[in-house]
Amino acid sequence: MRLLAAIFALALLTGTASAELKGQYIEARTCDIWTGPCFANAETNLTGKHAVLGWKVETGSFAGVQLDGLGVVAVVAASDTLGLPQTGKAKAVLIVDQRANDEQKAALIQLAKQQGGDLTQHVVKVSSDKFEFNVCPCDENGCATLKAGAAKIETRCLNGKHDKICGNESAYYPPLVQGVTVTPAMAVEHSYQGDQAGAKWSDGGRRGAYLGTFSIR
Repeated sequence: MRLLAAIFALALLTGTASAELKGQYIEARTCDIWTGPCFANAETNLTGKHAVLGWKVETGSFAGVQLDGLGVVAVVAASDTLGLPQTGKAKAVLIVDQRANDEQKAALIQLAKQQGGDLTQHVVKVSSDKFEFNVCPCDENGCATLKAGAAKIETRCLNGKHDKICGNESAYYPPLVQGVTVTPAMAVEHSYQGDQAGAKWSDGGRRGAYLGTFSIR
């Protein structure tokens, strides 16, 4: 009995000590994600090939490195509309929180590459810059601002009365990463003005954002 009790206690201790990384997540794309299916199909491979993804760690470690309060952004330029099969490699520019030390910077890069999957495997540039990610209280949990180097996102809640086009809106394209709990939002501003991704864009006023949280064990 004592042996079983000891094994049970060890299991509880191990489970409690298991590392969990959690925080806030945002993404914005150059196509509508909250839309009617016919409207979304009209954008296929005409737009939606660019995105900004951002992670802000609240608590936890990744690759054995504590990352509390730090963040990373991935700027993505793909060959095809994001969310559809890709015919070529996407380019990614990573912007790492300038407060991160060398060890934390390496862990944040690894985090972005793991979470972004194929979209963040071909990294053409990594830079360190000021990172600001603020979620603002609002009724539908859709209000936030992200600023990191040449990348910016500002979102607001979607309004069912004013933001509908055909009356059959839904989250047509799922989020670009796994392990997130998100709400569609309006991208009031979504821009990237850097040179490294091979493209620049300013795409505000589009129903093309997600805002929420991420959790990784």
